[in-house]
Amino acid sequence: MHYNTIGLCYNTLMKTLLIQQIEGFLEEPDMTAALANVSSCIMQSYDRLNWAGFYYAKNGELILGPFQGKPACTHISFERGVCGETYRTKKPMRVDDVLAHKDHIACDADSRSELCVPVLVNGECVAEIDLDSPVTNRFTEAEEKEMLLAAECIASAWQQHHWPN
Repeated sequence: MHYNTIGLCYNTLMKTLLIQQIEGFLEEPDMTAALANVSSCIMQSYDRLNWAGFYYAKNGELILGPFQGKPACTHISFERGVCGETYRTKKPMRVDDVLAHKDHIACDADSRSELCVPVLVNGECVAEIDLDSPVTNRFTEAEEKEMLLAAECIASAWQQHHWPN
């Protein structure tokens, strides 16, 4: 891993234009402002999405953070859905068909696939990147890896800016 001037990590072999843009937005010290722009950037960069945003681990549950798309669930139990499973396992989940996934929470009835990636700080899941699509089998392994890299950048900004603020 390498570090840029503000301490955000990236693997130079995987640094895409999207990651470069995310790094720029993460220079903003206000968490809400930074992640609002990150969610917008993701929504504009990936096709066939109906939701791109964040959930924060707070007060024993996942709480809705900045996002782009249709209205969303505001509170998700750590024990429920794809986001809850991502929180518990601290591993990304790429679900090709959410209708076939047990315990999926349908915040948007049009969603058919989901990619959820944990943001880990000191081994704890502090937030998640959550992407939804109205198309089954929408998310690729390459996009999962790109969002894992984005999560690393967010984790670095989280520590650098002492989020949540």
